[in-house]
Amino acid sequence: MADAFGTALKGPRAPMDADAVRAAYKRQVVFYDNWFGLVSQHSRLAAVEAVNRAPGEQVLEVGVGTGLALPLYSPAKRVTGIDLSADMLLKARARAETLGLRNIEALQEMDAQATSFPDASFDIAVAMFVASVVPKPRLLLAELKRVVKPGGTILLVNHFARARGPIWWVERALAPASALIGWHPDFRTGHIFEAADLKAARITKMPPFSLFSLVELTNEPR
Repeated sequence: MADAFGTALKGPRAPMDADAVRAAYKRQVVFYDNWFGLVSQHSRLAAVEAVNRAPGEQVLEVGVGTGLALPLYSPAKRVTGIDLSADMLLKARARAETLGLRNIEALQEMDAQATSFPDASFDIAVAMFVASVVPKPRLLLAELKRVVKPGGTILLVNHFARARGPIWWVERALAPASALIGWHPDFRTGHIFEAADLKAARITKMPPFSLFSLVELTNEPR
């Protein structure tokens, strides 16, 4: 697969391993809610609203972070959250306990690319701001398809790089600093989705400035 310029999509530049991701979010955990929570608020609300509308009760939130989305889920949804960062999970657990969120069933430290859940464990999976963080995004999507029941709902919210223009140049310039900032600014849809996925997906641009997109997929039976 290639981008608009015909360049083969072999993955984002400056790949991050799990240790780099943990280190990045350990640095950011203190101020994460204040700066990223605000920027990503609209996209988070839209994603959780889509979860709440979707049929089924069992929900997997991948990259639960500090638990900013946890209070937004309908009480009818039974939510399991996973994250690679133990520091983030400490805040998520404290949030769930403080708010008395009884529909949060588990918050576990786990690699989103290789979870320990059995096949077809969930009705819905939502991955917010995760795809451009994991080392192998295609494995992430394959894992979501594995753990979601056939006919279930897969939702992703993420930043996807532009194909051209001044913002594209900024994204390319920031790419070598991926390990430091904790995500890939040059991440594109082709790094995670096959053409068939994109054809079937519903993609909605999110404010501010279309910085994020909400992607909705039905998990087609294999």
